[in-house]
Amino acid sequence: MRYTISGKQIDIGESLQTHVEAELSAVLEKYAGRPTDAQVVFSRNAHEYVCEATVHLSTGLTCQAKAHATEIYASFDKTLEKMDKQLRRYKRRLKDHHRERGEPVELSGASSYILASEAADANEEPDTLQPIIVAEMETKIPALSVGEAVMQMELAGAPVLVFRNENKDGLNVVYRREDGNIGWIDP
Repeated sequence: MRYTISGKQIDIGESLQTHVEAELSAVLEKYAGRPTDAQVVFSRNAHEYVCEATVHLSTGLTCQAKAHATEIYASFDKTLEKMDKQLRRYKRRLKDHHRERGEPVELSGASSYILASEAADANEEPDTLQPIIVAEMETKIPALSVGEAVMQMELAGAPVLVFRNENKDGLNVVYRREDGNIGWIDP
């Protein structure tokens, strides 16, 4: 497994890197089977340390967790606890999907845009109805079943997930509703 442990404008010592690798590999061995790579990024937000961890699993799914604390080791431990809880919750599903899926999830390329928010003065008429594009990025759309898409959305902690439905070969969307249930859009 490949580990990428880094810090945003802070120095990450050798002992912290060793601690992260040892603790993360212990949790992943317990639940995930064959993870391919893990990225852990430490940063500072005022007086707190923030730890963000992303683990890519061999099934093509991604598990993400984020936590903050006043000490750097505590922020990692909280992040690891969240990831442990997610993987424990989805262990049965991960094993079932791993048996069914013989090869990794297929990814398709797509463009992702960030649009500027409305002008500060709401009384002003906009010059044009076209939104201002702030940034353009490349993103990947996975080919999943509906169950895998819901699991991926929950593992990533995302409010919405766009995916290509393996069974119907069309774009679908799953999202978290305000009532706590999951919505599925199948055009």
